[in-house]
Amino acid sequence: MTQNTIQVTQAGHALGPVLDQLNKIVLDKDQQIELAMACLLASGHLLIEDLPGLGKTVLAHALGGVLGLSYQRVQFTSDLLPGDIIGCSIYDRNKSEFVFTDGPVFTQLLLADEINRATPKCQSALLEAMEERQVTVDGHPRDLPKPFFVIATQNPSEQIGTFPLPESQLDRFLMCISMGYPNRQAELELFRGQDRRRMLEGLEPMIQPAELVALQEQVEQVTLSDAVLDYLHRILEFTRNSQMFQHGLSTRAGLGLLRAAKAWAMLHGQDKLLPGDIQKVLPSVVGHRLVPVAGRMSASRIGEEIISKVDVD
Repeated sequence: MTQNTIQVTQAGHALGPVLDQLNKIVLDKDQQIELAMACLLASGHLLIEDLPGLGKTVLAHALGGVLGLSYQRVQFTSDLLPGDIIGCSIYDRNKSEFVFTDGPVFTQLLLADEINRATPKCQSALLEAMEERQVTVDGHPRDLPKPFFVIATQNPSEQIGTFPLPESQLDRFLMCISMGYPNRQAELELFRGQDRRRMLEGLEPMIQPAELVALQEQVEQVTLSDAVLDYLHRILEFTRNSQMFQHGLSTRAGLGLLRAAKAWAMLHGQDKLLPGDIQKVLPSVVGHRLVPVAGRMSASRIGEEIISKVDVD
């Protein structure tokens, strides 16, 4: 057994208590929690889309608390301005100069709540931060903390007062997941149990940010064969040549799919990437990037169609 194998396997075991703690806060959402963790391990940003009141914000706060991340929440509204997110320079009379005041983006975890209720101009204020992990103010780049994540929630686009995210913005999110309704047993337990907001207040970090950065580096140690890499590329080619979608997946989407699949494998204690790992993360990575030609199609349905039409061998 190689040193890399031991490290990757140990990393997967170390994350077990983190998942257990999250499952105590967010009930009956094991898959969504694992996908969210895989997204952060892959250094990606997460978009959570669903109806109000289904635990999107609770999951985001729980992730920040369990991972020991400093986080800020911004409630996106139609009158929000880019400066409200990035910050702005204010004239200091004592110093006779402009002094920059950090905005909430200068944090390790930024919760962009109901991001599609803000105007496109305000939404685009996050583009540089999400891609470059920096923001440019008054012509000067300013680095963001490490690690840096954006977890955004959005309501379905057909709801009143929403502005659909443009493709360039959607592409910055490595994954998009939906919470869905809890099952009967979980919902009854929520009704009987302690308020989730109070549980979040008492949440203790299971790991520290530096440990999370180390785990992200371990993701790259997950190995893959040429056959698995070829399978991933055939998925990209299928989306580009198929008549199902308006356009295919980009190279950046392919790299994101690879990172997410490696993170999923490590999360489950594997040191080698398998086709099944790609299939597990596929719907959440490509569902928000692919636009079906005929009508609407859920992310899970898109994933099922691709998996059924692209042979593993």
